[in-house]
Parts: sequence; structure tokens; C-alpha cells
Amino acid sequence: MKYTLTFIIMLLLLLSPAWCRAGDGGYLFVTFKGESPNGEQIHFALSRDGRTWTALNESKPVLVSQIGEKGARDPYLLRTEDGRFILVATDLSIYLKRKEVGNGPATWKQVVESGSKSLVIWESTNLVNWIGPRLANVAPKDAGCAWAPEAIYDPAAGDYLVFWASTTATDHFKKHRIWACHTKDFREFSPPAIYIQRDSGTIDTNIVHDGRMYHRFSKDETRKAIIMESSSQLAGPWKEVDGFSLATTLGIEGPECYPLHAKSTGEPTTWCLIVDAYAKSQGYQPYNTLDLSKGNFTKAEGFSFPFKFRHGTVLPISGEEYTRLEKAFSTNVVKP
Repeated sequence: MKYTLTFIIMLLLLLSPAWCRAGDGGYLFVTFKGESPNGEQIHFALSRDGRTWTALNESKPVLVSQIGEKGARDPYLLRTEDGRFILVATDLSIYLKRKEVGNGPATWKQVVESGSKSLVIWESTNLVNWIGPRLANVAPKDAGCAWAPEAIYDPAAGDYLVFWASTTATDHFKKHRIWACHTKDFREFSPPAIYIQRDSGTIDTNIVHDGRMYHRFSKDETRKAIIMESSSQLAGPWKEVDGFSLATTLGIEGPECYPLHAKSTGEPTTWCLIVDAYAKSQGYQPYNTLDLSKGNFTKAEGFSFPFKFRHGTVLPISGEEYTRLEKAFSTNVVKP
């Protein structure tokens, strides 16, 4: 019986597609650089341990959008249930908008109130060859923008929940709310509905699942800090994590949470939360915890980045995927 069980387990591992075992090879970081001609486009970086990162493609964009607003900010990369990859991003180039109307707060006000209602979308089967970009108009008709999109598989609905931040004319573009819709193929989307609404504006939502609970991180635009919530379902109800240790850390946004490889078998998973310290122009800063449910993160050491990563995504990848990306984009790579 023991040998039969061992054989079955080995057979299942061999038959499982690579994406089922993703994460054993390293991590892919998808990000943008900043407000410059090539900065507001898609950049890739690799890491074996999720801490030390190497930029690919000579730190130049891997994907470029010349549609819509001709920019791609805040990229989010999703591995779908059938092993494909969907990359969604904000359709915005503040660099080009400043050239058009001038610099200053008025420019940001304009794109908040009359920016793109669409998301920029690419798709791939191997992380190297991409189809797109294309635009998907997902925001409500009176929206002023559609920013920082992310997506997650919703097992209760059997499709994907896509969510982003929008202002609307309903309240004279007073604040951002998190809107959401559902899709099976990232081509047809359900009508948008409010997903998160608070007294203050809310942007930059990230959701992870630890195998038991969903954990949601969002930026409170009034306090300029991150809120952490937990729920057993994506539809809620959500409960704020009272002991979240970054709740009083100000001037941060773009939270992204991901699991780090255990150093040895049997050790608990270390969860890393990175936040963009935009107020001090420091780029992403890392914090770790061994108990995601309690939200007690401590400042992490030993992280290095080849440039100031901005709001993006960390995707665990397989060894085969790591090698493929390295070969495709590693000519004269820029290392930390």
C-alpha cells in the first residue's frame, strides 16, 4: 500500500503542468520606472529568492503600449487557472500628458477627472511572447479614470474578479472607490460595481490567498497609509486586521504581498509585503511576517533592486519559466 501511494503521488507530480508547481524556480517582478518616455511602460526583473533582483532587457521596457494614452503603469500579472498569463495595467502616461498641458497639480486633476476608462491588457502562454496590447473599457460611464487594476480567480463565481480605482462624476470626482467586474476570458466583462467604498478615498488594492483566508491591502488616500482586511470569501464580509503593524506608516502605496520560499522543509511560509514609499521617493520597501493573518510585519533586510521599482507585481515562477525569461531578455542585464 505504501509503494502504491508513493507511485500515485509521483505520477501526479509528473503529470501536473508546470504552472501547478510554479514558484520553485524563482520570481518575476513586473513593474514600471516612473514619469519618463520609457518609464511608464512594462519592465521585467528576476530573482531566485524574491529578495535580490536583476533587471532584464538592459533595464529597458519589455512591453510598450502605443494605444490609448500610450502608457502602461501599475502592471499586474496573473497566472490563470489554465496556465495562461494575463497582464493588466493603467492606461496612462503622465509624462505625455504633462507635455500636452503642462506640469503641476492641474495635470493630475485632469487625468483623475477625464482620463482613460480602459485597462491595457496583454496575454501570453510563456511570459516571453505576448499578444496585445488591447484596451478593455471596464469603468462606469461617468468615471474619470481606471487605475491600478488587479485580478484574482474567484472560485465561488467560477471566473475572475477584476478590480481597480475610479473616481466618478456622481460626487464631482471627490474620491476614488474600488470598482470591480467579473470576466472569464478578459475580453468580455460584467457591468462594473462598487467593490470597496469608505468615507475616504481608496486606491491600490491587492488581494492574496494564504490557503485558508483572503487578505486585502488597500491605500487610504486621506491617511496616506495602508489598510489590511481579511475574509473567507472575495465577496466578503471583510474585517479590518486590528494588529496590522503598518497601519500607522505614512506616505506609502502600491502594496503587493507574496510568499517567499521556505529555507527548509517544514518551516512556516514567510510572507513579504512590499510598499512603494513614494513620499520619500524610495521605491519599494519590504516587510516580512510568518503569520499573515495577524498582519504583524517587520522591516526586512537583505533586499536589493537594480532601480526604484514602482507599483507592480511579484509572480512566483517555475525553474523552466525562469530560464526561458533569462534567455529571452538577459543580454547585458543590469544587476544590482
